[in-house]
Amino acid sequence: MMVDYEAGYDNRAHVPEHPQIFARYAREAVAFREEAAAKGQAALGVSYGPSPRQMMDIFAPSPNGPLAMFIHGGYWRATDPSMYSQCARGLVAHGVTVAVAGYDLSPQVTLAAIIDQMRQAGIALWKRCRRPILAYGHSAGGHLAACLLATDWQALDSELPADLVPAAYAISGVFDLTPFVHNSMNADYKLTEETARTISPLYWPAPAGRVLDAVVGGAELSEFLRQSRTMVDTWGRGGTRTRYEEIPGANHFTAIDPLTDPSSPMVARLRELARDMN
Repeated sequence: MMVDYEAGYDNRAHVPEHPQIFARYAREAVAFREEAAAKGQAALGVSYGPSPRQMMDIFAPSPNGPLAMFIHGGYWRATDPSMYSQCARGLVAHGVTVAVAGYDLSPQVTLAAIIDQMRQAGIALWKRCRRPILAYGHSAGGHLAACLLATDWQALDSELPADLVPAAYAISGVFDLTPFVHNSMNADYKLTEETARTISPLYWPAPAGRVLDAVVGGAELSEFLRQSRTMVDTWGRGGTRTRYEEIPGANHFTAIDPLTDPSSPMVARLRELARDMN
């Protein structure tokens, strides 16, 4: 059966109320940044690279707590960290330091370059905090979190720990980019079947012994459910400790809402992953 890859990845058409959700994101993000700054727990606009978008907002409730990095979505070509500060709220309430990371966008840079930028963000965060990193992200950020999990860090720098990112939590992630070769967004990405596979963690060697959770909204487009199931099955066979979960009733944009609630099951799972890294 032929898949309509245009409709299959058009989240905004699938969720017509997305402008109201985005406006709520922005309000919640501002409120959390102001709250964290008032407590002396916010280091905003921390640079990790030469461009203005290569920066992190770091919310640090404890100097010695676990460390996590949240990576935003937007199909690698939209939004920025300031829209997602609230995604740190749940973990910060439990003493986890969270960096909300930005990156340059397509088509100004390639998707491969964005992966490299997230690796540089991870290295900068390691050098700043000297602790392993739980990578978690949404949509394109889920893809990037999986890429960090599967990175050979010592191939980049022999002084880095091999387990710099021992766990990743991908919400509504995209792990196989070959469908985008047949999508109008490829006007920006300029992918071929071959280059799409090289930046798709689904086709990378599974990071054996590391942990990947793939979580998706139960009301999402079927392609997103398929992507997460396939990733969990494929990497699970390769020795990664994988876990699949659907959030009942959540769409692509509300799937991240539990991150703002310190008492949510999602935050409880992230706390468990962060605690087990240390």
